[in-house]
Amino acid sequence: MSDTAPLRRPRRARREEPPRSLGSGLGEIFTGLSRYGVNKMTTNIHAGDMRKRISVMFGVLLLALFVVFARVVTLQTWRAPVYQAYSQAQRTREQVIPAERGSILDRDGNELAIAIPARTIFADPREVTDPVTTGRALATVLQLTPEEEFNLVRRMQNKNSSFAYVVRQVDSSIAKAVADLNLPGIGSYREYGRALTSEGLRPIVGRVDPDGLGTGGLELQYDAALTGVNGFVQREVNSRGQSIASAQNEYKDAQSGDNLITTIHRTLQFQVDGILTQQVERLMARSGVAIVMHTKTGEIYAMSSVRRNDDGTYTSNSGNIAAVEAHEPGSVAKVFSVAAAIEEGKVTPETKFLVPGKQVFNKGTQWEQEIKDAYPHGLEQMTVRKILVDSSNLGTVQISETLSTERNRQWLSAFGFGEKTSLKFPGESKGLLKLARNWQGTEKFTFAYGYGYGSTAIQLVSAINVVANDGVYIGPKLVSEVVKADGTRETTAASPTRRVLSSATAATMRTLMTDVVCYGTAQLAKMPGLSVAGKTGTGYIRQDNGTYLKDDGSRAYFASFVGFLPASNPEYTVLVSVDEPDPGSRDRFGGTAAAPVFARIGQVIVNELDLRPSPGDTGCVGSRPAELGPGH
Repeated sequence: MSDTAPLRRPRRARREEPPRSLGSGLGEIFTGLSRYGVNKMTTNIHAGDMRKRISVMFGVLLLALFVVFARVVTLQTWRAPVYQAYSQAQRTREQVIPAERGSILDRDGNELAIAIPARTIFADPREVTDPVTTGRALATVLQLTPEEEFNLVRRMQNKNSSFAYVVRQVDSSIAKAVADLNLPGIGSYREYGRALTSEGLRPIVGRVDPDGLGTGGLELQYDAALTGVNGFVQREVNSRGQSIASAQNEYKDAQSGDNLITTIHRTLQFQVDGILTQQVERLMARSGVAIVMHTKTGEIYAMSSVRRNDDGTYTSNSGNIAAVEAHEPGSVAKVFSVAAAIEEGKVTPETKFLVPGKQVFNKGTQWEQEIKDAYPHGLEQMTVRKILVDSSNLGTVQISETLSTERNRQWLSAFGFGEKTSLKFPGESKGLLKLARNWQGTEKFTFAYGYGYGSTAIQLVSAINVVANDGVYIGPKLVSEVVKADGTRETTAASPTRRVLSSATAATMRTLMTDVVCYGTAQLAKMPGLSVAGKTGTGYIRQDNGTYLKDDGSRAYFASFVGFLPASNPEYTVLVSVDEPDPGSRDRFGGTAAAPVFARIGQVIVNELDLRPSPGDTGCVGSRPAELGPGH
């Protein structure tokens, strides 16, 4: 054996090969597979699947790129403002500057209702550390009832809430007292409250809720004009809620609401309120109403409403009774029955009727009813003048029978009954006036002296004003101007007018109504040195049982007087009504309950409005004329 090493195969030099492409690599794979016995058909199928997979992957990639591109385009174009708003909301804080509500003024610019600064106290329950102790401290300062304190504590225990009212619109001194307690989670902010210069104005002015929205009266009727536009202050803050000093803050000042100029005379209104309240209290009545209207313009100078509360006190918190409640007018309505017959030429003041003291109507029918005259008497001959002066029910029925039932109903409509007035006061009633074909039984007769239809006080004073205003109806008016925030003034629409009676008939009725005051049922309405005309009304009040008798057999009365002064040249028309005066008092009638109030209000008109009689007007002179016979 040789000691030499075994022969080795000489190494070949490594050949540098070019990089292989994907295709060549795949070719080698397929070549290798063929060496292992994979047939050609299988190789072709696998190659096709791979190409499909690559195509799908490429398509998915393109779709993803398209979605990303579309999203970028969306964010940079039409969706950009939305996200900018989101961004701004995250970094800005806005504080509202409450607008001052417009004032309500009288005819001379004196304030009736004004906005007053107030503070609203609130709690952030998340920051209140001890709700019970906090509630006790607030209850002491704010004089809360135990129930109010309990409810406040319960709201402050709700940690899911960030805001809860403690009390709305309190005086700044009270807010300061609360602030001095340094209670965690308790704060306050400024609002505007509402104040009246006289509580008697409440029925006219109405109310606003704690958010400053009108809920009644002129506050509701003119809410859109009185409500201002809130301002705001916007500031940018950082992530910790701190203001960014370099940021540009946005500020918009609040715009005050418009002011209303009413037709009310503040001093006259105040005195009428006092006179009416005094009489209603004296007679222990349920309520009372008084209205002063300018004869030629329809402007309301005063409108008072007083009502008895459950505790026996009297206030003006029950709304505008003069516009929202209707009553049967009673004998005041005789004016319309007589005027209609005179206007149509059926009677004159001296036309005579044979009037019984009582009369049965609708004999032998289900509507049979006996009607008595206003005072006891036998069969008596009466002139139209005497019928009105002494307020004869059955005499007025005979006068009304000179016209058809339908025609009488048309006359009542012409005087304004059965429809709302031009005041358009919130909640105003249109009264009740049925169609003539629906009048049943004695309704065909009793309308003549004020039963069977209902009238509001504002309807009734407007109807009597037709006689005072030379036969022309003029709608009542309560607001004369709206003063814009920039000082411009807008005059409200003029009151609607229409002729109802001729000048001659109106003049005749004024003389008859002057006799009512001088010689008839309204003598307590007389004023020294000044002529007065008017008509009393004493009506029974219909009860829930459908009759005019209470269950105990007693009656309730509605006493009224409507007149004008001076009678020779009317300037003011005045209504006074007293609802349910003491039925046992002699002062339960229109001539004793309402007429004296008219005289007192008339004297205030003379003093406050500088009313002077026409030359030669000295008021009632002489005794009762013989043709009127003895008084009743």
